[in-house]
Amino acid sequence: MDDKVVVVKKISGDLEPFSIQKLSRSLQNSGATSQEIEKIVNAVQPELYNGISSNLIYRKAFRLLKKYNRVSASKYSLKRAIFDLGPTGFPFERLISALLKQKGYKTKIGEILKGECITHEIDVLAEKDGNIYTVECKFHQNPTNINNVKIPLYMNSRFIDVQKVWNNSGNGTHLKQGWLVTNTRFTKDAIDYAKCVDLTLLSWDYPKNNGIKNNIDKYGLYPITTLTSLTKKEKTQLIEKDIILIKELSKNPDSLHHLNFSEKQKALVLAEVHKLCHL
Repeated sequence: MDDKVVVVKKISGDLEPFSIQKLSRSLQNSGATSQEIEKIVNAVQPELYNGISSNLIYRKAFRLLKKYNRVSASKYSLKRAIFDLGPTGFPFERLISALLKQKGYKTKIGEILKGECITHEIDVLAEKDGNIYTVECKFHQNPTNINNVKIPLYMNSRFIDVQKVWNNSGNGTHLKQGWLVTNTRFTKDAIDYAKCVDLTLLSWDYPKNNGIKNNIDKYGLYPITTLTSLTKKEKTQLIEKDIILIKELSKNPDSLHHLNFSEKQKALVLAEVHKLCHL
């Protein structure tokens, strides 16, 4: 089938031509071999039709990749796995806190800080080299929810309110900067405003080559929702037990006990965990 004549409907509702290169590249980024990529592309292409959703193409490719390479399938599912951390934003805050710790920050979650006008609950408070950073996490379950300029405007006003009190408290630290982190994307106006007021932004793919995806891959901070050997219900049960990251499951495999797994099931999960933790 000629990929140029097949129109794909993206999650946003936009239409674009199907691209073999784009599908191959996403599979390659997950660690799939060239042979696995070729098999998947050859299997998916005949099932394409005009108007097919990008989500359906993903599911077809994921199902095949899972057969060939579970670890690559886990990485391939990362974007959707982060959406599956919901419905609350707390697991996402835990993920961002863990990411900051990998970068040398000390972190606290859900801190209440006094501002000049009102008090504020800060999602993540980070400290490094005597500097303090307030981190606001905007978690979305709907991938079409893009963060417009109103969000950094609001975030920056909160930061300024807290900064005035903090830096006059004489506690020996300096409240330096605000951060805004999201699992979707920012509009151009949001990015331009953040640059103007020195607000750090972090999204799925921003900054370029240093977004959430790149950092998770770099530090191996995969959420348990990426695991292909667990059902959605089992993942939810683990999240309810405050097991958010695969590394946490690696350190505490007994967390699987309450799922009433057989030894074979447990071994399958832990084998996938081990491979992801030692990439």
